[in-house]
Amino acid sequence: MNKKILIADDEQNIVISIEFLLRREGFEVLVAGDGEEALAKVRGERPDLVLLDVMMPKMNGFDVCQALRADPDLAGTRILMLTAKGRDTEVSKGLGLGADGYMTKPFSTKELLAEVRKLLGM
Repeated sequence: MNKKILIADDEQNIVISIEFLLRREGFEVLVAGDGEEALAKVRGERPDLVLLDVMMPKMNGFDVCQALRADPDLAGTRILMLTAKGRDTEVSKGLGLGADGYMTKPFSTKELLAEVRKLLGM
């Protein structure tokens, strides 16, 4: 069975490149362009992993992470925060809210794939 990954990011060029990379590696990929859509897709599609941008419209990544962790049915969803905000305070906040990992943009595709595989137990 293919692992399902949701990319939640409002930057189209980032979404396109990550989606291409993940599909090439055999993952099923879903996309959400804002925080509210991301939350709805997690509830409806139950992805194995969410690549969650911090800075998104309607609902930021921190709020989405917090909402997922507060929902008993979704609390086990793996979350990798992706952001241009890499200061220690943002990293601490993301991990403190329950994210399983945190990567700062720009990142290499090799690093991203290694982290995705680690979080999926592959």
